[in-house]
Amino acid sequence: MTRAGIARAPGARDVATAVNALRARGLRLSSARRVLLEVLYGADRPISAEEIAAGADRLPPSDLASVYRNLERLEELGLVRHVHLGHGPGRYLPTGVDREFVVCDGCGAFAAVDPGLLERARRAVREATGYEARFAHFPVVGTCPACAAHGDSVAIASES
Repeated sequence: MTRAGIARAPGARDVATAVNALRARGLRLSSARRVLLEVLYGADRPISAEEIAAGADRLPPSDLASVYRNLERLEELGLVRHVHLGHGPGRYLPTGVDREFVVCDGCGAFAAVDPGLLERARRAVREATGYEARFAHFPVVGTCPACAAHGDSVAIASES
């Protein structure tokens, strides 16, 4: 089982660098790992294990259990991380780029944001609790502008 923030390795910026990192650790590059890395680095967003196993419309399908095993191993090595973007399965992305996320609890839309944009929220959490907040594994959840404009925001009942 993986834990948020467990891998602090710098990651790899592309498939070739990830392959070199695997080989430097004495690990072999199986065809399943190669497909997984190509899908992850070719995706423009975090992607689920199911999408990876399906080949993400570019590569041959893979065995889902093998995908999960390889994702777990790559996460242990600090090359991959997972994020929870609302309901449904976790999604995976390479660790080479520092991204945090916001997700709409109305429509499920999500977006990557530069960590610097969330510094005020991080500071507020730190001042209130002493904790240093990160929004890479569990995103900031709220209502997106489109849902707010349509009045689809989730109402929070206040207790009197």
